[in-house]
Amino acid sequence: MERDHQIAGWRDKVLFTPGPLTTSRTVKQAMLRDLGSRDYEFIDLVRDIRRRLLELGGVAESDHAAIIMQGSGTFGIEAVVSSTMPPAAKLLVIINGAYGRRIAKIASVLKIETVLLDYPEDSKPDLEEIADTLSADEGIAQVAVVHCETTTGLVNPIQEIGAVVERAGRRFFVDAMSSFGAIPLNLAECRIDYLVSSVNKCIEGVPGFSIALARKEALLSSEGYARSLSLDLLAQWKGLEANGQFRFTPPVHALMAFHQALIELEEEGGVEARAARYRDNHRALVAGMRAIGFQEYLRPEDQGYIITSFRYPSHPRFTFEEFYRLLNEKGYAIYPGKVSKADCFRIGSIGRIFQADVRDLLAAIRDTLDEMDIQMNS
Repeated sequence: MERDHQIAGWRDKVLFTPGPLTTSRTVKQAMLRDLGSRDYEFIDLVRDIRRRLLELGGVAESDHAAIIMQGSGTFGIEAVVSSTMPPAAKLLVIINGAYGRRIAKIASVLKIETVLLDYPEDSKPDLEEIADTLSADEGIAQVAVVHCETTTGLVNPIQEIGAVVERAGRRFFVDAMSSFGAIPLNLAECRIDYLVSSVNKCIEGVPGFSIALARKEALLSSEGYARSLSLDLLAQWKGLEANGQFRFTPPVHALMAFHQALIELEEEGGVEARAARYRDNHRALVAGMRAIGFQEYLRPEDQGYIITSFRYPSHPRFTFEEFYRLLNEKGYAIYPGKVSKADCFRIGSIGRIFQADVRDLLAAIRDTLDEMDIQMNS
């Protein structure tokens, strides 16, 4: 595949971040025309996007719904929490990072009572404790967890958690922001009632809206629960089903770009092929960083291939701000850390990047350390 950002005259920085990501030239070009939000062509495009999303989730339109929600991924999360929780019911939030905590914060602002199972950021949840918590508290109506916790890169066992939740007779909500389109999953097999992701992550679109996949039986049962007009998930779905149109102005250009990104995902070979490319990027990154002298934050058995947290080197001259600035001047963007109890920075393996880009980044990191007069222990 062509490394679009290295074409002559194309001056994009290479984004080694969790999103927004480096996108293909053709995804960008899809936005270079105008289309009315009530145009038949646009309505057909949205219909095709929704069909393709359900295919990515391994489910059929007869049983599941694909809903597009204006705003970032967090808007999609809030749409689910605010409009699918019954009055006076509790939400169990499984937390092992900042994005699980964000779900709990959203529920708190909405005055929804939460039960929290809080684990260290380098640890997976305890399935037995989840089962015991659900057994002990009949007031819990729904369980929420992050699939790939972008704080560290840890991937939570959603299929196993989903089985626990189903046995307890509760709804299951998965934040798949940084995993959907890159980690193969089947909503039905994982017993997922609601899944939310963002379009500027592993499907390699541009920011502008989030997506929610919902089991229709669960979605229809949420009638009357909405605590927001614009973030009403069921109303949004009903509007799209009725005439293919959005209740409020949609991000037309971002949707056109996303449709092109979905086509390119299919042309690449689907989720399995994209996962293989991302895994290759991750392996090259980790091997190269270890050779330089950096250490990952997570144990290898807990580490996903989406984004990796690396510990700061102990050298007294290392500051992340200077490290970041010098890399950025060379055309590479990485991400600050979000781990609460360790000094880390993060490097993503996703987006329209390849192993050659990873090798270029590693060379830039070595040059940057030389500029900072930092000798690593390799």
